[in-house]
Amino acid sequence: MSNSHRFNFIRFMFILLFTTLTLLAGCASTKVVTSGSPIKQPLCSANTPAVTTEVFWRTQWRENQKEPALREAAALRGILDFLSRTSCITVAGIHRLPANQALNSDEEHLRLVSTSTPKPERVLLIVVRELGPRLVIGLPVIVEGGTEVVIDARVLNSQTSESLSNVQTSWRNGGTFVIKGVKTLDQDMSAALSAALLPDHKLE
Repeated sequence: MSNSHRFNFIRFMFILLFTTLTLLAGCASTKVVTSGSPIKQPLCSANTPAVTTEVFWRTQWRENQKEPALREAAALRGILDFLSRTSCITVAGIHRLPANQALNSDEEHLRLVSTSTPKPERVLLIVVRELGPRLVIGLPVIVEGGTEVVIDARVLNSQTSESLSNVQTSWRNGGTFVIKGVKTLDQDMSAALSAALLPDHKLE
């Protein structure tokens, strides 16, 4: 085989490989796994009056978490996006809880909102445990990546003190040969909250 033929063959194989990877990279899908006590009904419904909700949130990263400040900012933007696009929720307040203290009990959260005027109908606590890109290289899949969100969501009925949900949600978007950065983390956080709190409901 002449050098020109060899060069053309290598170029053809490179283009073929690049095209294949590009096509595969477009095959991203979303997977949602929940555990704990999922919400039995959506937090609110478009067919009913907006639910006044007091929101508390915090982070609880793993010890080796990279760029926690970047992820915390993205988490807040995602929370705000979810709340602003969900017209059936009226936000009474959003409170950032310290990450270095123990989680408050349900009773403590209810006590925090007991003097609010007007008193909220729901109390929502969000704990962000994971928010960022993920990439797995090895067998049986050569490259699998995307983005991942892991959150805890507790919902309380402040009128009756009933716990309506205490669920951990793992939300992943990606697939084989998918490589994503940090640009979509805001939207990913918003989508994970929708999956946890508004099952089978699309954001408006």
